[in-house]
Amino acid sequence: MSATGASRVRWLLVWWIALVGAVSYLDRVNISIAGHTIATDFHLSEPQLGLVFSAFTIGYGAFQLVGGWAADRFGPRRTLTFGAVWWAAFTILTASVPLSMAGALLVFLLVRFMLGAGESVMYPSSNRWMADWIPKVERGLANGIIFAGVGAGAAITPPIIVAIMVYFGWREAFWVCGFLGLMVGLGWYKLARDRPEDHPAVSPQELKTIREGTLDPKVTLEGRVPWSVILKSKDVWGITVSYFCYGYVAYIFLTWFFIYLTTVRGLSLKKGSLYTMLPLIAMSACSALGGLISDAVSRRWGRRAGRCGIAVFGLGLAAVLLTLGALAASATAGAVIMAGGAGALYLSQSSYWALSADLGGPSAGSVSGFMNMWAQAGSAITAVLTPIIAIHLSWMASFLIAAGFCVVGSLAWLIVDPDRPLIARLPVKEA
Repeated sequence: MSATGASRVRWLLVWWIALVGAVSYLDRVNISIAGHTIATDFHLSEPQLGLVFSAFTIGYGAFQLVGGWAADRFGPRRTLTFGAVWWAAFTILTASVPLSMAGALLVFLLVRFMLGAGESVMYPSSNRWMADWIPKVERGLANGIIFAGVGAGAAITPPIIVAIMVYFGWREAFWVCGFLGLMVGLGWYKLARDRPEDHPAVSPQELKTIREGTLDPKVTLEGRVPWSVILKSKDVWGITVSYFCYGYVAYIFLTWFFIYLTTVRGLSLKKGSLYTMLPLIAMSACSALGGLISDAVSRRWGRRAGRCGIAVFGLGLAAVLLTLGALAASATAGAVIMAGGAGALYLSQSSYWALSADLGGPSAGSVSGFMNMWAQAGSAITAVLTPIIAIHLSWMASFLIAAGFCVVGSLAWLIVDPDRPLIARLPVKEA
């Protein structure tokens, strides 16, 4: 590459983060496919299995602030690498619980909690990296690509896990997942740098594009944004409340949807795994599409329309489609309509992360970690509450309640002002 040639290193790293995210979700949701077999082997009830599901989200959510702080303090390169190695190790440990062990439920709860703690650094690290590497006008698409990895990882999980389980066993499936986590984490350390100035492959032209599109180069900020400022921001609380609702809804598809299709709707194991892929494929496609649309609308009509407007629309449409899917008499029709609802939900995904990077700036890891902590609280509630609602009311009620959360999440975006970064509320000095 010539000294004046244009490089696109930032997009290579965006796609690699998407790959790391895909593998992290493979390591995260593999237990939802193997869960029935594990429950049978270890004599766990559905509520107990729900506790195992929620143990991950509790660990994941509880360590979001730590993950965000670590990304701000130590940089996203080292933080994400450490996290990937950690979660790979605990994925393998999940498969190492012997059938004869007394108190296996407690062991599963502990291992899944620690797995969640390791994965907690994934997206705060990504967002902290994005604040330094991706111009604001590109953050919708960049986040759309990154979170397309979520859908892709979740979508490939059912056929991969089922295939390995059929031919080898559920333990071998977890060993494969752990190995993949280790490989992508070490690959990130090799490829990435915390700042574009430090990357040998970034050309002067690309560096100029990045720096002109990130923070205002005329303003110097002393240190990171204090928590007193973050916690007083209605904009931070608006996206946080909405992301809590988002997390509640999204996690149904990542935990109970396969079990719902096979045990309630009566689909076979093979058909259930295939139909479980539909909402996950929709998530992946609509995450990238939503980011692309968000950037385009932002450039033309401003970020309130592009970030907030797309999120309001996506969540509102998800509420409608989840309701229609829950009421559908046909298992096939219900699965397809709900897949559309999952896709609509993910139209809003990039808005959360692009805006938290815009708001947070040098503290993007902390802001996004705080936001994501509450999303994981919603996810943990889903894992436990969904089967309880189904037992006492119905599975239809479980999905109708999720639709209600979509409505609340959509309305929360109306209070958000995307054009007031937190650094604007701090004393600054001219460089």
